[in-house]
Amino acid sequence: MRFAINHITAPKLSLEDFFATARNLGLSEVEIRNDLPDIVGTVEPEAVKAAAEKAGLTIISINALYPFNVWSGELPKRAVTMADYAAESGAKALVMCPLNDGTAVSFDDLVAALKAMKPILEERGLTGFVEPLGFPVSSLRTKAEAVKAIDAAGGGDIYRLVHDTFHHHLAGETVFFPERTGLVHISGVTDPAVSVADMLDAHRVLVDSDDRLENLAQIRTLEAAGYKGPYSFEPFAAEVHELKDPAAAVKDSIDHIAQTL
Repeated sequence: MRFAINHITAPKLSLEDFFATARNLGLSEVEIRNDLPDIVGTVEPEAVKAAAEKAGLTIISINALYPFNVWSGELPKRAVTMADYAAESGAKALVMCPLNDGTAVSFDDLVAALKAMKPILEERGLTGFVEPLGFPVSSLRTKAEAVKAIDAAGGGDIYRLVHDTFHHHLAGETVFFPERTGLVHISGVTDPAVSVADMLDAHRVLVDSDDRLENLAQIRTLEAAGYKGPYSFEPFAAEVHELKDPAAAVKDSIDHIAQTL
């Protein structure tokens, strides 16, 4: 398995310390963000590229262009700006998340957004990582619908799915698309009191033996079906962000997953 780490796992670490942590964990792939922490808004892309090269790391992606499926207003301009940053920082891909506020977005609008984004990515040599969000309020909940829209947009060569184990579980999706998947985000939920319908990002911790999302079953299915890409830790819970030694916690999770599999 190719483990990777998303900066949201340890958002209090500076970029350089985050990269050093990844290397100390024996990892070679990372993801950076434009929210928590906002590396895109605070660090020049050339500096990101230099730091990654110095650490011997590949930047899988930047998280995230939102809401990518509402192609209006400032979004087209932001899309170009983020794509430029990704290319200049050496990132390989841009994560694209759908509107997640209870507002419906039509399939035709989803396809139109994918068509509009395609040349922006192509011109910069980037991949678009489409990440369905499984929340009940999400405008794009399933990978099945994402694949259908990607194909309708003629984007099979430029777009790949993000299989997020949390969102896969929330959406109740049972179909896997290993051959269409470019990245897997892993996180667990251990709170026994919260219902699946009420699970939020704030519940997402590192994967351990109390996980309720069936991460290990999902990973087994992906592995058996031939998925060879990275598995990137993406916990959103404040209790993870406050850890004094996030590297030790990630190592424990890696060991748990590896030993159980």
